Amino acid sequence: MTVLPKSQRNPHDYSVRDECARCLEKLLQLAGEQLPDEFQDHIKDVIFTAPKGSSNVVYLPCPFKETEATSVLKAVEACAAAAIADLRFSSKKRRIDIDLERATCFLFSAYLSTVDGMDKANPNVKSKLKDTDLLQAQSILYRRLSANLYQTKHAGEYFHLHGSLEATTALNMIGLEGHRPDMTDYHGCIDLIEKHVKQFSAEELEKINAQKRQAGVTCLKWEEFKKTKHGRTMLNQPPWTVEVLEAASPPVPFPDTKSHGSKAQILSGFRVLELCRIIAGPAIGRTLAEYGADVIKVTSPYLSDVPFFQVDGNMGKHTLDLNLRNPRDRTTFETLLESADVIIDGYRPGSLARLGYSPLELLSLTRHRNRGIVYVAEDCFGHVGDWADRPGWQQISDCVTGVAWAQGRDGMGLDEPVVPPFPMSDYGTGTMGAIAALTGLFFRAKYGGSYIGKVSLVQFDIFLLQLGLYPPEVIERMKKEHDRDFFELRHHDSVDEVGKRALKSMRRVHPGLFEKRMCHETFSKGFDAMVKYVRPVVEIEGLRNGFSRSSRPNGFDGPTWDGWEVEEDLVNGSEI
Repeated sequence: MTVLPKSQRNPHDYSVRDECARCLEKLLQLAGEQLPDEFQDHIKDVIFTAPKGSSNVVYLPCPFKETEATSVLKAVEACAAAAIADLRFSSKKRRIDIDLERATCFLFSAYLSTVDGMDKANPNVKSKLKDTDLLQAQSILYRRLSANLYQTKHAGEYFHLHGSLEATTALNMIGLEGHRPDMTDYHGCIDLIEKHVKQFSAEELEKINAQKRQAGVTCLKWEEFKKTKHGRTMLNQPPWTVEVLEAASPPVPFPDTKSHGSKAQILSGFRVLELCRIIAGPAIGRTLAEYGADVIKVTSPYLSDVPFFQVDGNMGKHTLDLNLRNPRDRTTFETLLESADVIIDGYRPGSLARLGYSPLELLSLTRHRNRGIVYVAEDCFGHVGDWADRPGWQQISDCVTGVAWAQGRDGMGLDEPVVPPFPMSDYGTGTMGAIAALTGLFFRAKYGGSYIGKVSLVQFDIFLLQLGLYPPEVIERMKKEHDRDFFELRHHDSVDEVGKRALKSMRRVHPGLFEKRMCHETFSKGFDAMVKYVRPVVEIEGLRNGFSRSSRPNGFDGPTWDGWEVEEDLVNGSEI
Protein backbone atom coordinates (compact mmCIF):
# COMPACT_ATOMS: atom_id res chain seq x y z
CA MET A 1 0.00 0.00 0.00
CA THR A 2 1.34 3.42 -0.95
CA VAL A 3 1.16 5.99 1.86
CA LEU A 4 0.90 9.59 0.70
CA PRO A 5 3.12 12.15 2.41
CA LYS A 6 1.26 14.37 4.86
CA SER A 7 1.39 17.32 2.48
CA GLN A 8 -0.59 15.35 -0.13
CA ARG A 9 -3.22 13.81 2.13
CA ASN A 10 -6.78 15.00 1.69
CA PRO A 11 -8.10 16.21 5.08
CA HIS A 12 -11.61 15.28 3.93
CA ASP A 13 -10.58 11.61 3.86
CA TYR A 14 -10.58 11.56 7.67
CA SER A 15 -13.76 9.87 8.95
CA VAL A 16 -14.98 10.58 12.46
CA ARG A 17 -17.24 7.52 12.23
CA ASP A 18 -14.36 5.23 11.23
CA GLU A 19 -12.14 6.72 13.90
CA CYS A 20 -14.85 6.04 16.50
CA ALA A 21 -14.56 2.34 15.67
CA ARG A 22 -10.80 2.49 16.30
CA CYS A 23 -11.23 4.55 19.47
CA LEU A 24 -13.78 2.06 20.76
CA GLU A 25 -11.25 -0.75 20.34
CA LYS A 26 -8.73 1.34 22.27
CA LEU A 27 -11.23 2.01 25.06
CA LEU A 28 -12.08 -1.68 25.38
CA GLN A 29 -8.37 -2.44 25.64
CA LEU A 30 -7.80 0.22 28.31
CA ALA A 31 -10.91 -0.66 30.32
CA GLY A 32 -10.01 -4.37 30.30
CA GLU A 33 -11.61 -6.25 33.18
CA GLN A 34 -13.72 -3.25 34.13
CA LEU A 35 -16.11 -4.22 31.33
CA PRO A 36 -18.23 -7.33 32.04
CA ASP A 37 -18.65 -9.77 29.17
CA GLU A 38 -22.36 -8.94 29.11
CA PHE A 39 -21.53 -5.32 28.21
CA GLN A 40 -19.12 -6.37 25.50
CA ASP A 41 -21.75 -8.65 23.98
CA HIS A 42 -23.62 -5.52 22.88
CA ILE A 43 -20.63 -3.75 21.30
CA LYS A 44 -21.43 -5.32 17.94
CA ASP A 45 -24.86 -3.65 18.04
CA VAL A 46 -23.41 -0.12 18.24
CA ILE A 47 -23.82 2.17 15.24
CA PHE A 48 -22.28 5.65 15.13
CA THR A 49 -24.68 7.86 13.22
CA ALA A 50 -24.28 11.21 11.48
CA PRO A 51 -26.23 13.06 8.77
CA LYS A 52 -25.35 12.03 5.23
CA GLY A 53 -22.08 13.56 4.11
CA SER A 54 -21.03 14.70 7.58
CA SER A 55 -19.10 11.70 8.91
CA ASN A 56 -15.81 13.47 8.13
CA VAL A 57 -16.79 16.71 9.90
CA VAL A 58 -14.57 17.79 12.79
CA TYR A 59 -16.77 20.23 14.69
CA LEU A 60 -14.66 21.73 17.46
CA PRO A 61 -11.73 24.15 17.00
CA CYS A 62 -9.49 21.76 18.92
CA PRO A 63 -6.81 19.22 18.00
CA PHE A 64 -8.36 16.54 20.24
CA LYS A 65 -10.67 13.69 19.32
CA GLU A 66 -13.31 14.96 21.73
CA THR A 67 -16.29 13.87 19.64
CA GLU A 68 -14.78 10.43 19.16
CA ALA A 69 -13.78 10.02 22.84
CA THR A 70 -17.21 11.00 24.11
CA SER A 71 -19.05 8.95 21.47
CA VAL A 72 -17.23 5.75 22.38
CA LEU A 73 -17.78 6.35 26.11
CA LYS A 74 -21.46 6.85 25.33
CA ALA A 75 -21.35 3.59 23.37
CA VAL A 76 -20.04 1.71 26.41
CA GLU A 77 -22.62 3.48 28.60
CA ALA A 78 -25.32 2.29 26.19
CA CYS A 79 -23.98 -1.29 26.24
CA ALA A 80 -24.16 -1.23 30.04
CA ALA A 81 -27.75 0.00 29.79
CA ALA A 82 -28.59 -2.75 27.29
CA ALA A 83 -27.09 -5.38 29.60
CA ILE A 84 -29.26 -4.11 32.47
CA ALA A 85 -32.26 -4.26 30.12
CA ASP A 86 -31.41 -7.91 29.41
CA LEU A 87 -31.54 -8.63 33.14
CA ARG A 88 -34.62 -6.56 33.86
CA PHE A 89 -36.79 -7.21 30.83
CA SER A 90 -35.58 -9.80 28.34
CA SER A 91 -32.30 -10.72 26.72
CA LYS A 92 -32.22 -9.82 23.05
CA LYS A 93 -30.32 -7.99 20.36
CA ARG A 94 -30.89 -4.21 20.57
CA ARG A 95 -29.67 -1.75 18.00
CA ILE A 96 -27.70 1.04 19.71
CA ASP A 97 -27.39 4.39 17.94
CA ILE A 98 -24.79 6.95 19.05
CA ASP A 99 -25.50 10.31 17.44
CA LEU A 100 -22.15 11.99 16.67
CA GLU A 101 -23.68 15.46 16.37
CA ARG A 102 -25.45 15.17 19.70
CA ALA A 103 -22.31 13.73 21.29
CA THR A 104 -20.54 16.92 20.21
CA CYS A 105 -23.39 19.09 21.53
CA PHE A 106 -23.28 17.16 24.82
CA LEU A 107 -19.73 18.45 25.30
CA PHE A 108 -20.97 22.02 25.49
CA SER A 109 -24.46 21.38 26.86
CA ALA A 110 -24.16 24.21 29.36
CA TYR A 111 -23.60 26.64 26.48
CA LEU A 112 -26.51 25.36 24.37
CA SER A 113 -28.95 25.37 27.27
CA THR A 114 -31.26 28.35 27.69
CA VAL A 115 -33.74 29.54 30.27
CA ASP A 116 -36.50 31.87 29.06
CA GLY A 117 -34.61 32.03 25.75
CA MET A 118 -31.40 33.31 27.40
CA ASP A 119 -28.09 31.47 27.32
CA LYS A 120 -25.16 31.58 29.72
CA ALA A 121 -23.66 34.71 28.17
CA ASN A 122 -26.86 36.78 28.30
CA PRO A 123 -26.43 39.50 30.97
CA ASN A 124 -30.15 39.38 31.77
CA VAL A 125 -30.23 35.65 32.51
CA LYS A 126 -29.47 36.30 36.19
CA SER A 127 -33.08 37.42 36.59
CA LYS A 128 -34.21 33.82 36.08
CA LEU A 129 -31.55 32.11 38.22
CA LYS A 130 -31.18 31.42 41.92
CA ASP A 131 -28.12 33.28 43.20
CA THR A 132 -25.91 30.49 44.46
CA ASP A 133 -22.71 32.45 43.74
CA LEU A 134 -22.58 33.19 47.44
CA LEU A 135 -19.11 34.78 47.48
CA GLN A 136 -19.42 36.54 44.10
CA ALA A 137 -16.54 34.54 42.67
CA GLN A 138 -18.43 34.22 39.38
CA SER A 139 -20.36 37.46 39.11
CA ILE A 140 -17.51 39.94 39.70
CA LEU A 141 -15.03 39.92 36.81
CA TYR A 142 -11.93 40.62 38.92
CA ARG A 143 -12.78 37.75 41.26
CA ARG A 144 -13.79 35.51 38.35
CA LEU A 145 -10.30 35.93 36.88
CA SER A 146 -8.75 34.50 40.05
CA ALA A 147 -9.41 31.23 38.22
CA ASN A 148 -7.24 31.67 35.16
CA LEU A 149 -3.96 30.72 33.49
CA TYR A 150 -1.02 33.08 33.95
CA GLN A 151 2.70 33.21 33.16
CA THR A 152 5.10 32.94 36.09
CA LYS A 153 8.36 34.86 36.50
CA HIS A 154 10.02 32.35 34.17
CA ALA A 155 9.39 32.75 30.45
CA GLY A 156 7.52 29.76 29.04
CA GLU A 157 6.31 28.63 32.49
CA TYR A 158 2.62 28.90 33.34
CA PHE A 159 0.50 28.40 36.43
CA HIS A 160 -3.26 28.06 36.56
CA LEU A 161 -4.39 30.02 39.58
CA HIS A 162 -7.78 28.84 40.79
CA GLY A 163 -9.91 30.58 43.39
CA SER A 164 -12.57 27.88 43.04
CA LEU A 165 -15.86 29.45 44.13
CA GLU A 166 -14.27 31.60 46.82
CA ALA A 167 -11.58 33.72 45.04
CA THR A 168 -10.23 35.72 48.00
CA THR A 169 -7.69 33.16 49.24
CA ALA A 170 -6.17 32.70 45.77
CA LEU A 171 -5.91 36.46 45.24
CA ASN A 172 -4.46 37.04 48.71
CA MET A 173 -1.78 34.39 48.19
CA ILE A 174 -0.27 36.40 45.32
CA GLY A 175 -0.53 39.67 47.23
CA LEU A 176 -3.83 41.04 45.93
CA GLU A 177 -6.98 42.11 47.70
CA GLY A 178 -10.00 39.86 47.51
CA HIS A 179 -12.14 42.72 46.23
CA ARG A 180 -11.16 45.55 43.91
CA PRO A 181 -14.29 47.53 42.90
CA ASP A 182 -12.12 49.75 40.69
CA MET A 183 -11.06 46.80 38.53
CA THR A 184 -13.80 46.28 35.95
CA ASP A 185 -11.91 46.08 32.64
CA TYR A 186 -11.18 42.58 31.30
CA HIS A 187 -7.61 43.23 30.16
CA GLY A 188 -6.93 45.44 33.15
CA CYS A 189 -7.85 42.64 35.54
CA ILE A 190 -5.72 40.13 33.63
CA ASP A 191 -2.72 42.45 33.55
CA LEU A 192 -2.94 43.16 37.28
CA ILE A 193 -3.29 39.51 38.33
CA GLU A 194 -0.61 38.28 35.93
CA LYS A 195 1.77 40.99 37.16
CA HIS A 196 1.45 39.54 40.65
CA VAL A 197 1.70 35.91 39.51
CA LYS A 198 4.93 36.84 37.71
CA GLN A 199 6.53 37.60 41.07
CA PHE A 200 6.70 33.84 41.67
CA SER A 201 8.06 30.73 40.03
CA ALA A 202 5.78 27.75 39.52
CA GLU A 203 7.66 25.94 42.28
CA GLU A 204 7.00 28.79 44.69
CA LEU A 205 3.36 28.96 43.72
CA GLU A 206 2.99 25.22 44.23
CA LYS A 207 4.28 25.56 47.81
CA ILE A 208 1.95 28.45 48.67
CA ASN A 209 -0.88 26.72 46.90
CA ALA A 210 -0.41 23.59 49.04
CA GLN A 211 -0.24 25.63 52.25
CA LYS A 212 -3.49 27.41 51.39
CA ARG A 213 -5.20 24.20 50.11
CA GLN A 214 -5.98 25.87 46.80
CA ALA A 215 -6.73 24.19 43.47
CA GLY A 216 -4.03 25.86 41.37
CA VAL A 217 -1.51 23.85 39.34
CA THR A 218 1.55 24.18 37.12
CA CYS A 219 0.68 23.85 33.46
CA LEU A 220 2.54 20.80 32.10
CA LYS A 221 3.00 19.30 28.67
CA TRP A 222 1.76 15.72 28.12
CA GLU A 223 5.35 14.50 27.93
CA GLU A 224 6.11 16.18 31.28
CA PHE A 225 3.00 14.88 33.00
CA LYS A 226 3.80 11.29 31.99
CA LYS A 227 7.19 11.61 33.72
CA THR A 228 5.74 12.77 37.06
CA LYS A 229 5.24 10.16 39.75
CA HIS A 230 1.51 10.83 39.76
CA GLY A 231 1.36 10.64 35.99
CA ARG A 232 3.10 7.27 35.97
CA THR A 233 0.65 6.00 38.58
CA MET A 234 -2.41 7.21 36.69
CA LEU A 235 -1.20 5.81 33.37
CA ASN A 236 -1.38 2.37 34.97
CA GLN A 237 -5.03 2.89 35.90
CA PRO A 238 -7.99 2.07 33.64
CA PRO A 239 -10.25 4.99 32.66
CA TRP A 240 -12.58 4.10 35.56
CA THR A 241 -12.70 1.43 38.24
CA VAL A 242 -15.49 -0.48 39.97
CA GLU A 243 -14.59 -2.46 43.07
CA VAL A 244 -16.47 -4.55 45.62
CA LEU A 245 -17.29 -2.81 48.90
CA GLU A 246 -18.99 -5.85 50.44
CA ALA A 247 -20.12 -9.20 49.05
CA ALA A 248 -22.54 -10.39 51.76
CA SER A 249 -25.78 -8.76 50.66
CA PRO A 250 -27.95 -10.74 48.22
CA PRO A 251 -28.82 -9.88 44.61
CA VAL A 252 -31.32 -7.03 44.47
CA PRO A 253 -34.51 -7.50 42.44
CA PHE A 254 -35.54 -4.71 40.12
CA PRO A 255 -38.14 -2.23 41.39
CA ASP A 256 -41.74 -3.01 40.56
CA THR A 257 -42.17 0.40 38.99
CA LYS A 258 -43.85 1.24 35.72
CA SER A 259 -41.82 3.37 33.31
CA HIS A 260 -43.17 6.68 32.09
CA GLY A 261 -43.94 6.84 28.39
CA SER A 262 -44.63 4.15 25.82
CA LYS A 263 -41.24 2.44 26.22
CA ALA A 264 -39.51 0.96 29.25
CA GLN A 265 -36.65 2.72 31.03
CA ILE A 266 -33.90 0.61 32.54
CA LEU A 267 -33.61 2.63 35.78
CA SER A 268 -37.26 3.38 36.52
CA GLY A 269 -37.77 3.01 40.27
CA PHE A 270 -34.07 3.38 41.14
CA ARG A 271 -33.12 6.12 43.60
CA VAL A 272 -29.98 8.22 43.44
CA LEU A 273 -28.56 10.70 45.96
CA GLU A 274 -26.23 13.11 44.20
CA LEU A 275 -23.91 15.13 46.42
CA CYS A 276 -22.18 17.28 43.82
CA ARG A 277 -21.71 20.76 42.38
CA ILE A 278 -20.72 22.35 39.06
CA ILE A 279 -20.70 19.91 36.07
CA ALA A 280 -18.85 16.56 36.21
CA GLY A 281 -20.66 15.03 39.20
CA PRO A 282 -24.08 16.42 38.20
CA ALA A 283 -23.51 15.01 34.68
CA ILE A 284 -23.44 11.53 36.26
CA GLY A 285 -26.79 12.08 37.95
CA ARG A 286 -28.21 13.74 34.84
CA THR A 287 -27.35 10.65 32.79
CA LEU A 288 -28.94 8.29 35.31
CA ALA A 289 -32.07 10.49 35.25
CA GLU A 290 -32.15 10.10 31.44
CA TYR A 291 -32.34 6.34 31.98
CA GLY A 292 -35.30 6.79 34.34
CA ALA A 293 -33.79 7.01 37.84
CA ASP A 294 -35.21 9.33 40.50
CA VAL A 295 -32.28 11.60 41.34
CA ILE A 296 -32.12 14.01 44.28
CA LYS A 297 -29.29 16.52 44.03
CA VAL A 298 -28.29 17.46 47.58
CA THR A 299 -26.40 20.72 48.06
CA SER A 300 -25.46 22.79 51.09
CA PRO A 301 -27.14 26.19 51.36
CA TYR A 302 -23.77 27.49 52.58
CA LEU A 303 -21.63 26.32 49.62
CA SER A 304 -21.52 28.16 46.31
CA ASP A 305 -22.50 26.62 42.99
CA VAL A 306 -22.47 28.14 39.50
CA PRO A 307 -26.06 29.39 38.98
CA PHE A 308 -26.39 28.85 35.22
CA PHE A 309 -24.93 25.34 35.19
CA GLN A 310 -28.00 24.23 37.15
CA VAL A 311 -30.22 24.81 34.10
CA ASP A 312 -28.70 21.87 32.24
CA GLY A 313 -27.17 19.94 35.15
CA ASN A 314 -30.42 19.63 37.12
CA MET A 315 -32.53 18.24 34.26
CA GLY A 316 -34.69 15.32 35.35
CA LYS A 317 -33.89 15.70 39.06
CA HIS A 318 -35.32 16.97 42.30
CA THR A 319 -33.04 19.31 44.27
CA LEU A 320 -32.69 19.69 48.00
CA ASP A 321 -30.66 21.91 50.31
CA LEU A 322 -29.27 20.17 53.40
CA ASN A 323 -26.58 21.23 55.85
CA LEU A 324 -24.97 17.93 56.76
CA ARG A 325 -23.39 19.49 59.85
CA ASN A 326 -26.86 20.10 61.25
CA PRO A 327 -28.30 17.16 63.27
CA ARG A 328 -31.83 17.61 61.89
CA ASP A 329 -30.61 17.74 58.29
CA ARG A 330 -28.41 14.70 58.89
CA THR A 331 -31.50 12.81 60.02
CA THR A 332 -33.29 13.90 56.84
CA PHE A 333 -30.37 12.74 54.70
CA GLU A 334 -30.18 9.38 56.44
CA THR A 335 -33.93 8.90 55.96
CA LEU A 336 -33.49 9.44 52.22
CA LEU A 337 -30.47 7.13 52.28
CA GLU A 338 -32.66 4.29 53.62
CA SER A 339 -34.02 3.54 50.14
CA ALA A 340 -31.23 4.94 47.94
CA ASP A 341 -29.54 2.68 45.41
CA VAL A 342 -26.73 5.00 44.26
CA ILE A 343 -24.75 7.72 46.03
CA ILE A 344 -22.68 10.11 43.90
CA ASP A 345 -19.85 11.97 45.63
CA GLY A 346 -18.43 14.88 43.64
CA TYR A 347 -16.39 16.54 46.38
CA ARG A 348 -12.67 16.43 47.01
CA PRO A 349 -11.51 13.12 48.53
CA GLY A 350 -12.29 12.84 52.23
CA SER A 351 -14.89 15.63 52.37
CA LEU A 352 -17.87 13.36 52.99
CA ALA A 353 -15.79 11.13 55.27
CA ARG A 354 -15.17 14.13 57.52
CA LEU A 355 -18.94 14.44 57.82
CA GLY A 356 -19.26 10.78 58.79
CA TYR A 357 -20.41 9.63 55.34
CA SER A 358 -17.52 7.66 53.89
CA PRO A 359 -18.43 4.66 51.74
CA LEU A 360 -17.91 2.27 54.67
CA GLU A 361 -19.94 4.48 57.01
CA LEU A 362 -22.76 4.60 54.47
CA LEU A 363 -22.59 0.82 54.26
CA SER A 364 -22.92 0.65 58.03
CA LEU A 365 -25.96 2.95 57.95
CA THR A 366 -27.69 0.79 55.33
CA ARG A 367 -26.52 -2.72 56.26
CA HIS A 368 -29.73 -3.55 58.14
CA ARG A 369 -31.80 -3.34 54.96
CA ASN A 370 -29.80 -6.23 53.40
CA ARG A 371 -29.62 -4.44 50.07
CA GLY A 372 -26.30 -3.19 48.76
CA ILE A 373 -25.40 0.30 47.58
CA VAL A 374 -23.44 1.66 44.64
CA TYR A 375 -21.13 4.54 45.55
CA VAL A 376 -19.56 6.60 42.75
CA ALA A 377 -16.73 8.98 43.63
CA GLU A 378 -15.70 11.66 41.12
CA ASP A 379 -12.77 14.01 41.63
CA CYS A 380 -10.01 15.81 39.74
CA PHE A 381 -6.69 13.99 40.16
CA GLY A 382 -7.80 10.40 40.69
CA HIS A 383 -8.07 8.21 43.76
CA VAL A 384 -4.50 6.92 43.85
CA GLY A 385 -1.11 8.56 43.48
CA ASP A 386 0.78 11.42 45.09
CA TRP A 387 -1.74 14.08 44.05
CA ALA A 388 -4.91 12.15 44.86
CA ASP A 389 -5.84 14.48 47.72
CA ARG A 390 -5.41 17.69 45.72
CA PRO A 391 -8.49 19.74 44.94
CA GLY A 392 -9.19 20.60 41.33
CA TRP A 393 -11.58 21.40 38.54
CA GLN A 394 -11.80 20.90 34.79
CA GLN A 395 -9.27 23.61 33.91
CA ILE A 396 -6.85 22.20 36.48
CA SER A 397 -6.98 18.74 34.94
CA ASP A 398 -6.64 20.17 31.43
CA CYS A 399 -3.53 22.08 32.53
CA VAL A 400 -1.76 19.39 34.53
CA THR A 401 -2.18 16.59 31.96
CA GLY A 402 -1.00 18.58 28.94
CA VAL A 403 -4.37 19.24 27.30
CA ALA A 404 -3.95 23.04 27.55
CA TRP A 405 -0.46 22.94 26.04
CA ALA A 406 -1.68 20.78 23.16
CA GLN A 407 -4.57 23.17 22.52
CA GLY A 408 -2.22 26.13 22.26
CA ARG A 409 0.73 24.48 20.56
CA ASP A 410 -0.83 21.85 18.28
CA GLY A 411 -4.27 23.31 17.83
CA MET A 412 -3.44 27.00 17.47
CA GLY A 413 0.22 27.14 16.46
CA LEU A 414 1.28 29.04 19.59
CA ASP A 415 4.23 28.66 21.90
CA GLU A 416 1.99 28.82 24.96
CA PRO A 417 -0.89 26.84 26.46
CA VAL A 418 -4.57 27.76 26.08
CA VAL A 419 -7.36 26.10 28.06
CA PRO A 420 -9.69 24.47 25.49
CA PRO A 421 -13.20 25.79 24.92
CA PHE A 422 -16.01 24.34 27.00
CA PRO A 423 -15.94 22.01 30.03
CA MET A 424 -15.52 18.96 27.82
CA SER A 425 -13.52 16.90 30.29
CA ASP A 426 -16.33 17.48 32.82
CA TYR A 427 -18.87 15.86 30.52
CA GLY A 428 -16.51 13.04 29.53
CA THR A 429 -15.83 12.31 33.20
CA GLY A 430 -19.56 12.40 33.89
CA THR A 431 -20.07 9.72 31.26
CA MET A 432 -17.38 7.53 32.83
CA GLY A 433 -19.11 8.00 36.19
CA ALA A 434 -22.40 6.91 34.67
CA ILE A 435 -20.69 3.78 33.28
CA ALA A 436 -19.33 3.03 36.76
CA ALA A 437 -22.78 3.48 38.31
CA LEU A 438 -24.46 1.24 35.73
CA THR A 439 -21.74 -1.38 36.21
CA GLY A 440 -22.31 -1.38 39.96
CA LEU A 441 -26.07 -1.69 39.52
CA PHE A 442 -25.61 -4.55 37.06
CA PHE A 443 -23.33 -6.41 39.46
CA ARG A 444 -25.66 -5.76 42.41
CA ALA A 445 -28.66 -7.14 40.48
CA LYS A 446 -26.82 -10.23 39.24
CA TYR A 447 -24.48 -11.10 42.12
CA GLY A 448 -25.49 -8.99 45.10
CA GLY A 449 -23.03 -6.94 47.13
CA SER A 450 -22.11 -3.26 47.22
CA TYR A 451 -19.74 -1.48 44.87
CA ILE A 452 -17.62 1.64 44.63
CA GLY A 453 -16.88 3.29 41.28
CA LYS A 454 -14.06 5.82 40.92
CA VAL A 455 -13.56 8.32 38.12
CA SER A 456 -11.63 11.53 37.68
CA LEU A 457 -11.07 14.41 35.31
CA VAL A 458 -7.43 13.39 34.96
CA GLN A 459 -8.44 9.87 33.91
CA PHE A 460 -10.65 11.27 31.15
CA ASP A 461 -7.90 13.60 29.92
CA ILE A 462 -5.42 10.72 29.90
CA PHE A 463 -7.82 8.65 27.80
CA LEU A 464 -8.36 11.59 25.45
CA LEU A 465 -4.62 12.11 24.95
CA GLN A 466 -3.99 8.38 24.54
CA LEU A 467 -6.26 8.50 21.49
CA GLY A 468 -3.79 10.89 19.87
CA LEU A 469 -4.43 14.23 18.20
CA TYR A 470 -6.04 14.74 14.82
CA PRO A 471 -3.70 14.28 11.85
CA PRO A 472 -1.87 17.51 10.91
CA GLU A 473 -3.85 17.91 7.70
CA VAL A 474 -7.14 17.77 9.64
CA ILE A 475 -5.89 20.35 12.13
CA GLU A 476 -4.85 22.62 9.26
CA ARG A 477 -8.30 22.29 7.72
CA MET A 478 -9.83 23.15 11.09
CA LYS A 479 -7.66 26.28 11.36
CA LYS A 480 -8.71 27.44 7.91
CA GLU A 481 -12.42 26.86 8.59
CA HIS A 482 -12.74 28.60 11.92
CA ASP A 483 -12.68 32.32 12.73
CA ARG A 484 -9.30 33.99 12.86
CA ASP A 485 -10.11 35.70 16.16
CA PHE A 486 -10.36 32.30 17.88
CA PHE A 487 -6.70 31.69 17.05
CA GLU A 488 -5.79 35.12 18.42
CA LEU A 489 -6.60 33.90 21.93
CA ARG A 490 -3.69 33.63 24.34
CA HIS A 491 -2.89 31.78 27.56
CA HIS A 492 -4.42 34.44 29.80
CA ASP A 493 -7.79 34.54 28.07
CA SER A 494 -10.55 33.30 30.34
CA VAL A 495 -12.64 30.19 29.75
CA ASP A 496 -15.56 32.54 29.14
CA GLU A 497 -13.72 34.36 26.38
CA VAL A 498 -12.44 31.14 24.82
CA GLY A 499 -15.91 29.64 24.89
CA LYS A 500 -17.53 32.78 23.46
CA ARG A 501 -15.19 32.88 20.45
CA ALA A 502 -15.49 29.14 19.86
CA LEU A 503 -19.29 29.35 19.87
CA LYS A 504 -19.30 32.27 17.44
CA SER A 505 -17.06 30.38 15.03
CA MET A 506 -18.95 27.10 15.35
CA ARG A 507 -22.29 28.79 14.65
CA ARG A 508 -20.87 29.96 11.35
CA VAL A 509 -18.94 26.83 10.36
CA HIS A 510 -21.30 24.16 11.73
CA PRO A 511 -24.79 25.68 12.02
CA GLY A 512 -26.36 22.21 12.16
CA LEU A 513 -25.22 21.84 15.77
CA PHE A 514 -27.47 24.74 16.72
CA GLU A 515 -30.62 23.59 14.94
CA LYS A 516 -33.80 22.83 16.88
CA ARG A 517 -33.44 19.08 16.27
CA MET A 518 -30.47 18.97 18.64
CA CYS A 519 -32.43 20.23 21.64
CA HIS A 520 -35.80 19.98 23.31
CA GLU A 521 -37.60 22.80 25.08
CA THR A 522 -39.97 22.39 28.00
CA PHE A 523 -41.47 24.49 30.78
CA SER A 524 -39.71 24.51 34.14
CA LYS A 525 -41.80 25.30 37.20
CA GLY A 526 -38.59 25.78 39.17
CA PHE A 527 -37.28 28.50 36.87
CA ASP A 528 -40.81 29.66 35.92
CA ALA A 529 -39.72 29.68 32.28
CA MET A 530 -39.05 27.50 29.28
CA VAL A 531 -35.71 25.70 29.43
CA LYS A 532 -33.83 24.17 26.52
CA TYR A 533 -31.47 21.21 26.82
CA VAL A 534 -29.55 18.86 24.53
CA ARG A 535 -31.38 15.68 23.55
CA PRO A 536 -29.89 12.31 24.58
CA VAL A 537 -26.88 11.05 22.64
CA VAL A 538 -27.89 7.41 23.07
CA GLU A 539 -30.85 5.61 21.50
CA ILE A 540 -31.40 1.93 22.34
CA GLU A 541 -33.95 -0.03 20.37
CA GLY A 542 -37.11 -0.73 22.37
CA LEU A 543 -36.13 1.47 25.33
CA ARG A 544 -36.75 5.09 26.26
CA ASN A 545 -33.82 7.29 27.12
CA GLY A 546 -35.10 10.67 28.23
CA PHE A 547 -36.22 12.80 31.16
CA SER A 548 -39.53 12.65 32.99
CA ARG A 549 -39.30 16.07 34.62
CA SER A 550 -37.79 19.43 33.86
CA SER A 551 -34.93 21.31 35.47
CA ARG A 552 -35.00 23.49 38.56
CA PRO A 553 -32.54 25.49 40.67
CA ASN A 554 -30.77 23.97 43.64
CA GLY A 555 -32.82 23.56 46.81
CA PHE A 556 -36.21 23.65 45.10
CA ASP A 557 -37.86 20.46 46.39
CA GLY A 558 -38.82 18.82 49.65
CA PRO A 559 -37.00 15.84 51.22
CA THR A 560 -39.07 12.97 49.87
CA TRP A 561 -39.01 10.20 47.30
CA ASP A 562 -42.78 10.16 47.08
CA GLY A 563 -45.26 11.98 44.85
CA TRP A 564 -42.83 13.11 42.16
CA GLU A 565 -44.35 14.85 39.17
CA VAL A 566 -44.21 13.37 35.68
CA GLU A 567 -44.38 15.92 32.88
CA GLU A 568 -46.16 14.20 30.01
CA ASP A 569 -45.22 16.86 27.45
CA LEU A 570 -41.57 16.29 28.33
CA VAL A 571 -41.90 12.48 28.25
CA ASN A 572 -43.64 12.56 24.88
CA GLY A 573 -41.21 15.12 23.50
CA SER A 574 -38.20 13.03 24.48
CA GLU A 575 -39.57 10.14 22.43
CA ILE A 576 -39.58 12.11 19.18
